Amino acid sequence: MSLHNLQPAPGSTHKRKRVGRGPGSGMGKTATRGQKGQASRSGHKEKRGFEGGQQPLQRRLPKVGFTSKRVKPYVINITKNSAICELSEITVENIKKVHNIKKKFTKIKLVGTGAKDLASKIKDDNITTSGQK
Repeated sequence: MSLHNLQPAPGSTHKRKRVGRGPGSGMGKTATRGQKGQASRSGHKEKRGFEGGQQPLQRRLPKVGFTSKRVKPYVINITKNSAICELSEITVENIKKVHNIKKKFTKIKLVGTGAKDLASKIKDDNITTSGQK
């Protein structure tokens, strides 16, 4: 291939469609818009995804793809698990010894009657009681 031949490859380009330029063009009169109706008028624009009154596809399909970045705490009811009340210091490691918690949980919330009284024993920032944030 020569450097001087800057022509497009044969058959790769097409002539522009010139609508509304008389009957000889084959696209005169209605200019490829059909007969009457909203779509034939000037200024016509449909909403994106409009399907003629039928429920659009993006509204028919379920929402998908959101995951909250907020870490939800593992909630323990201390009225059902009294072993936590008997701990001298309440930390995540100590709770994991007396209560079966999965590794993925890093924050713990203690709820139930008397949970507020345990606030003085808590020595870890990742543990809260009911009434705290």
